[in-house]
Amino acid sequence: MAAGRGNKFSKLKYEERVRDEINLALRREFADPRLMNVSITHVELTQDYSHAKVYWDTFNSATRGDAKEAIESTASRMRSLLASKMEVKHTPQIHYHYNSQYEDESKITQLLKDDDSSNGEE
Repeated sequence: MAAGRGNKFSKLKYEERVRDEINLALRREFADPRLMNVSITHVELTQDYSHAKVYWDTFNSATRGDAKEAIESTASRMRSLLASKMEVKHTPQIHYHYNSQYEDESKITQLLKDDDSSNGEE
């Protein structure tokens, strides 16, 4: 079963490399200013590496709609860039997904603060 663990490790490394390469490409290869505040947070590859769920977030939630439109427009060119940068035979199809983790954490933190405030007044 050591081969299975080795494959899992390779998959994780490949996912990290895809994430890093996409983040670099967003900064260097695309002139769209809507992408400046976009960050790739996580990549999940299918078992056969043919599809990649690429999770992204923006540092400014007010520009999320514009950022979504901009990042989705990069998918086909991004796949070509990955193929040339990573020097692999098969590059996964890219599917972008918004990652609301930081926004959710902020909402939870605010709710907890509000709850603490109301408990202090009673």
